[in-house]
Amino acid sequence: MRDLSKALKSLRLAAICGALLGALPTGAANAANPLELNFWLNGPRYDGRVADCTKALPTIATQFWEKESSFWNSSLKITGFSGVHETAFRPWQSDNIPRRYCSGEAMMNDGKVRTVHFAIVEDGGFAGFGQGVEWCVVGLDRNWAYNPACRAAKP
Repeated sequence: MRDLSKALKSLRLAAICGALLGALPTGAANAANPLELNFWLNGPRYDGRVADCTKALPTIATQFWEKESSFWNSSLKITGFSGVHETAFRPWQSDNIPRRYCSGEAMMNDGKVRTVHFAIVEDGGFAGFGQGVEWCVVGLDRNWAYNPACRAAKP
């Protein structure tokens, strides 16, 4: 009986080893056939058409007010912008998502002028539709998303 159980165990081990060896490739790999290619997944096509810096200012003012009132229980609002200028356009390789980086001054309703850095991103809107805006107001990055001093919001 013991010899039979030992024989079955060794037979199982041999079957497992044979299955593993049979699964290993033995020849050179062939190129993918047309059905294996992802011919429907062409990848993103960016045009590089990103709005001017001034087009993002209303969005920044609205989002800033929503963030300050909702999350920080603050009555701060941006009342105006000045000196808005482009700092970079597509600063990295051309295959990356096109972005226009801008900076300017934002006048707050408390009388202080603060620097704002922002980027307009092609296909960066909600669910990838439209242009999105990423921004940071220096000194009011309360959750430290772009710290120190909004450096991560610059190119």
